[in-house]
Amino acid sequence: MNPIHDDNDRVRRNTDPRLNWRIDTLTESSVREQLAAGPDAMRRRLASLDREWDVERVLETLAPTLILNGIALSLAHNRRWLLLPTAVAGFLLQHAVQGWCPPLPVLRRLGVRTRSEIDRERRMLEDALQQDRPSRRAAARKH
Repeated sequence: MNPIHDDNDRVRRNTDPRLNWRIDTLTESSVREQLAAGPDAMRRRLASLDREWDVERVLETLAPTLILNGIALSLAHNRRWLLLPTAVAGFLLQHAVQGWCPPLPVLRRLGVRTRSEIDRERRMLEDALQQDRPSRRAAARKH
């Protein structure tokens, strides 16, 4: 299994190569486990991948949550809380422009993957299921 080499993936380009390697290794390990467990396990894993949040979705959810909380806290307690939404908005802009922002390394260390990393695992499992079908049909014909 080859590591991902997607030049369009700004998050991977801006992530420590050791973290990318760790995420790739965990993905490949997961695929091997599913292959060993059989087609039903692969289908369950594919369903799980449908529900997995990628790093963009996590950032897009985290940012407005922090912004709204900062605004609410500034209204209820102290105007200094407006620094929180200001900083978060700046981080979000930085991520949109550069593909990197301060929370990104933390999210990557937590194992939050990019869409391309999730899709790579999906393709490997789908390919394995496709390869399994002809062998199952041949075995069914023999019986």
